[in-house]
Amino acid sequence: MSGFVLPDRPLTVAAIGAHPDDIEIGCGGTLLLLAERPGTDIRSLILTGTPDREREAVAAAHAFGVATGPRFRRLTDARLPSQWDDVKDELHAFREEIGPPDVVFAPRHDDAHQDHALIGALVRTVWRGPVILHYEIPKWDGDLGRPNVYVPLSDELATRKVALLNECFPSQHARDWWDDEFFLSLMRLRGAESQNRYAEAFTSTKITLGVS
Repeated sequence: MSGFVLPDRPLTVAAIGAHPDDIEIGCGGTLLLLAERPGTDIRSLILTGTPDREREAVAAAHAFGVATGPRFRRLTDARLPSQWDDVKDELHAFREEIGPPDVVFAPRHDDAHQDHALIGALVRTVWRGPVILHYEIPKWDGDLGRPNVYVPLSDELATRKVALLNECFPSQHARDWWDDEFFLSLMRLRGAESQNRYAEAFTSTKITLGVS
């Protein structure tokens, strides 16, 4: 299965999460791949979190290739829709801070978690030009959709992603869904869908194709 490739040059990448660990769960393997490209600048924004969870998020960001930050805004977890103005303002401030990105990673606009869904809807009003890839976050809601963009991951990269998740987010280990099989199984499923061993999957509502 063939596909399109990103430009062969240093990229500016924006990764946005509602909560610490959203970004790494949703697109951690892809960030590790992008971080291998010389000169690529990955920046991240996390909109909720406690000091303890922020410390985990800083360690995770560095491990997954984020150059600076993350930028934090301690809005109220599970209440982002009631803080619409603050979320919108913070997304605009982040845009001005990092400059024009080539790729934006954000949650899906139809995610069952209200915080994820709001961010997924608003990013398309804040960034008009770059490729926007909406990542998926598996959870008990059973809201996984039908992605249309896949990033193949090697066996080594998939297992490295899971190892880093475990290393960087010890506060989440007690959750009944948090284990290696949970993360690897979704990457294996998306890999099969894209004729690979492992992959991360995304949804894009609009991509401009340049042909020369």
